[in-house]
Amino acid sequence: MTSPGPDPEAPEDPDGEEGPRGSLRPTSSRALGICAVLGLVGGWAVHPVSVRLVGHAPPLSWVPGLALVLVAAIMTFVAWQTWQTVQVRGARLEVHQAVNRLVLARACALIGALVAAAYVGYAVSWLGDGSAVADRWIARSLVAALGAGGVMLASLALERACRTDGGRPQP
Repeated sequence: MTSPGPDPEAPEDPDGEEGPRGSLRPTSSRALGICAVLGLVGGWAVHPVSVRLVGHAPPLSWVPGLALVLVAAIMTFVAWQTWQTVQVRGARLEVHQAVNRLVLARACALIGALVAAAYVGYAVSWLGDGSAVADRWIARSLVAALGAGGVMLASLALERACRTDGGRPQP
């Protein structure tokens, strides 16, 4: 006895989720979690590894943290503007605009999670350190982590703002 073949009208989806083949899905929490774990471990390792290799931990200025806060503000504005265009006014984005915003959103969400966790890891590596600069590096790391977390959240909002037609991304 032979088993029946696949239903020719059923969409092929290796993940078992519904939807047409080739459709985009939101950035998964699994991917964000993997980026966060990698960032946390990497950020924590920077301090002890650099002390062993060069004798001191890398200095940290306010510039990266403030730059991340600026990027988070820009991403928030783009997400709000896209939400107003697509969800409130019901207008359609040009295809290249939609693709560009989706790619930007996904990339920034993943990198935001990685960088935020890396700065948290770096801050954690300074806890209990008696160095005169420990408090300074912890504060600067946490500001940068908040900025990168804001980039991630704004990027996820931008990704959601691009979705239309029953939750599917606009082509």
